[in-house]
Amino acid sequence: MKKTAAVISVFLLGLTLSACSSNYVMHTNDGRTIVSDGKPKVDDETGMISYKDANGTQQQINRADVKEMMEAK
Repeated sequence: MKKTAAVISVFLLGLTLSACSSNYVMHTNDGRTIVSDGKPKVDDETGMISYKDANGTQQQINRADVKEMMEAK
């Protein structure tokens, strides 16, 4: 019984954590579509948007080059 409860708890924890990290889609002014892994961070001082790409590499793009940013569903 305890083992079943532990398995269910681990499954629910994994489901909860996976719901927190969603992907975002950015459409650029030149027509590109960028999908980020997690929510991008906007630096107001530098005007850059930092994000992780699909390969897990940290990338940056100028905020002026991004036309639209929205959460992927």
